[in-house]
Amino acid sequence: MSPENFDSTLADALEQALPQTQCTKCGFNGCRPYAEAMVRGEADCNQCPPGGAEGVARLAHLLQRPIKPLNPANGVEKPRAIAIIDEAHCIGCTLCIQACPVDAIVGAAKQMHTILPDWCTGCDLCVAPCPVDCIRMEDITGDRTGWAAWTQAQADEARRRYQFRQQRLVREARENEARLAAKAAAKLAAVNAETPVSTEEQAAQARKRAIIEAAIARARARQAPTPRNTENVSAAVQAQIDAAEARRARLGLSDGNAHDSPDSASDGTRNHARHDTSSNEPDAP
Repeated sequence: MSPENFDSTLADALEQALPQTQCTKCGFNGCRPYAEAMVRGEADCNQCPPGGAEGVARLAHLLQRPIKPLNPANGVEKPRAIAIIDEAHCIGCTLCIQACPVDAIVGAAKQMHTILPDWCTGCDLCVAPCPVDCIRMEDITGDRTGWAAWTQAQADEARRRYQFRQQRLVREARENEARLAAKAAAKLAAVNAETPVSTEEQAAQARKRAIIEAAIARARARQAPTPRNTENVSAAVQAQIDAAEARRARLGLSDGNAHDSPDSASDGTRNHARHDTSSNEPDAP
């Protein structure tokens, strides 16, 4: 299917009909990619175990296809579960925090982690990465399964938290690139300030300059969009540009984040090391 023929309205409706657990059991990296795959004819309507039989019926109706049983290759319909961390055995590795698609785990490196049960979607993506097997899934809805165990309001909140996390990860990646660029620019300035005397010292300076300039070029290539009118400038001028971009990132003014406040930019930096559930995040349901 060409981009011109892609039905985004149908994709939106299919996404809305999914429970937004972001569990990837459908075979796709999240609910939205699964919805888009169904529109393109690359996925069937029976690949979402959290939605269960009712979820299959919802998707089949939107797609105008026959209702079929849930595909067992993707899993089985179950009660809603939440993750539980055995805090006595948690080593604070943060791998579960990195795996959680909705930021429902709070903790810091080498510190005890804990689950926020109201935000946990039961995706169980945090279980496998745990190196000490201290995370288990616990059913909390009894005999209620599929959509009977999960409300539309919970699905909407899960999607909001998932989207917030995706935006945060993009912002943090840009800020990290800007920090690395600023660090390289400072090293380049230090190298250019050297006054080598011997031929050997001049050659060493040239080698260091080449290495740093190559690192700056790689950092620039990873940053998008590229600033205008900066394609053909000297290394010294580029170092000044990179330093300015680093300052913009620290102030939350980097491209794509012009509406972020300085406080939110600093919160994003902290979240790179630990998940902070304070000012910068959506409210709990």
